[in-house]
Amino acid sequence: MSELPPLAREQAVLDLADFDEVVRLYRQRVFRFLLASLRDRETAENLTQDCFLRAYMARAHFRGDSSLSTWLMKIAMNLLRDHLRSKRLRFWTKTRETALDPIDVSDWVPDGRSSPEAELIARRQVGHVWQAVNQLPPKQRSVFVLRFVEEMELKEIAETTGMNPSTVKTHLYRALAAVRGSMGGKL
Repeated sequence: MSELPPLAREQAVLDLADFDEVVRLYRQRVFRFLLASLRDRETAENLTQDCFLRAYMARAHFRGDSSLSTWLMKIAMNLLRDHLRSKRLRFWTKTRETALDPIDVSDWVPDGRSSPEAELIARRQVGHVWQAVNQLPPKQRSVFVLRFVEEMELKEIAETTGMNPSTVKTHLYRALAAVRGSMGGKL
């Protein structure tokens, strides 16, 4: 018998016995997206756990219309939206002291250069990029992170966010223009 097609394999992975494998395969991706979107490690960890709990509870409803990765990222996006909506209602309850420093984020970006000077320059550049990304409006920031951190295709981003593909392109174009502008055109 031939091997199962990719979506059928993903459906099989969602079975109870293999759900640990789903978490192992996709946890880092979901966490990186939430952390980059929120800039709050604790909240990102909590929402990542919530994402996999919701996926586990709804695994029987996974139809295979999209990839497992896209389905999980859509759950994460919905959790992010709910969190931001509730955060707006609580307004000043959280302080900026819990926010993640952009320099910490730069440690996650691999760099093939080995000299300490080159590493310092790369970290500073990444830090400047993240400072610029932090200034983006939420939709532009989400699209930017999904495209360049999670390396999702525009179609996947549209499915994940529920936006029209042309709207995704517009947000991405504006985000890139803003980041390049803040970097003095060096990006």
